[in-house]
Amino acid sequence: MGDIKKVVLAYSGGLDTSIIIPWLKENYDNCEVIAVSGDVGQGTELDGLEEKAIKTGASKLYIEDLNKEFIEEYVFPTIKAGAVYESKYLLGTSFARPVIAKRIVEIALKEGADAICHGCTGKGNDQVRFELAIKAFAPDMKIIAPWREWSIKSRDEEIDYAEAHNIPLKITRETNYSKDKNIWHISHEGLDLENPANEPMYNKEGFLELGVSPEQAPDKPAYVTISFEKGVPTAIDGEKLGSVEIVKKLNKLGGENGIGIVDLVENRLVGMKSRGVYETPGGTILYHAHNKLEEITLDRDTYHFKQQVGLRFAELVYFGQWYTPLRKALSAFVDSTQETVTGDVKLKLYKGNIIDAGVTSPYSLYDEDIATFDEDEVYNQKDSAGFINLFGLPIKVQAKKGLVKE
Repeated sequence: MGDIKKVVLAYSGGLDTSIIIPWLKENYDNCEVIAVSGDVGQGTELDGLEEKAIKTGASKLYIEDLNKEFIEEYVFPTIKAGAVYESKYLLGTSFARPVIAKRIVEIALKEGADAICHGCTGKGNDQVRFELAIKAFAPDMKIIAPWREWSIKSRDEEIDYAEAHNIPLKITRETNYSKDKNIWHISHEGLDLENPANEPMYNKEGFLELGVSPEQAPDKPAYVTISFEKGVPTAIDGEKLGSVEIVKKLNKLGGENGIGIVDLVENRLVGMKSRGVYETPGGTILYHAHNKLEEITLDRDTYHFKQQVGLRFAELVYFGQWYTPLRKALSAFVDSTQETVTGDVKLKLYKGNIIDAGVTSPYSLYDEDIATFDEDEVYNQKDSAGFINLFGLPIKVQAKKGLVKE
């Protein structure tokens, strides 16, 4: 299949990439395969990965620690934008792909590779995310996507291939959910979830991995205070922490209290609808807290316009368009809005719910003297009459012309 002597493979050690190594060697003239795993918080999934990659035919494995870069350069800018895809999805898989793909390109160029390979299916969004990032940094690099070439049609057939090639797997046909895990979230797709009529088995042992269902959460609420500086979380309960530590700590706290479990039928970029269950405990807390702080620190027009920007920003992230001029420009706008988003947000976590428990900021635009229902000396209520007359003038003119319809 062309003059391919060296391939760099985006390697997770999961079902797809486990069988891709021998498949590449079988179909590309025994080419050298260099595996690269981007560590974005998969945890124990990385255990034994080097031995497995070498045994299945790779010449070497890079494991790149991308956790800090992932959180600070991709996750936090997205939180600051308030970007949520289709009102529910906090983009856990979406913004992990660009940072991984960027590092894979760097290694491919250093190794003098002829091609980059990924295990994304032809039905998914990830193929777009990976390949757009590759094009951004190595526009002439050949891309190999086995799902668009091989004769394998299903995950069952993938397991057949693995068994025939003595490739060890951590899954069985009965537990073969398609999952993606990183420090920010974990997604679950496939099996019984493919029918939207089926209720997810949240309380089934081993289904939820980052926490418990709301029913299993403690009967006592937990309180947490998150501090922000210019839109970036910096401390929990007064303790200064690094970016990775903040996410990990909130994941633990949120998971224990059943926070951040979402069941979503989403509109994929490639045109189909897909059903997934997402666990994002710490991220859900951070999004809520950040928005709460913006309520008191942003003026009305900026706050409302920023909500529109957040929708477009979420699409760009979901569609794999991180390395585009528009995303960069929107981030510049968002950063300019965050100059005063500094303060503390106190939240109460209880059985899957996040309840506001107080917010303070040195830049708060909330003025109790103006907002009070008691007597005040700073707001002349008579002024509102003239405002309403001017604000309502267009509709008054239309009414006189008989143009106002029910």
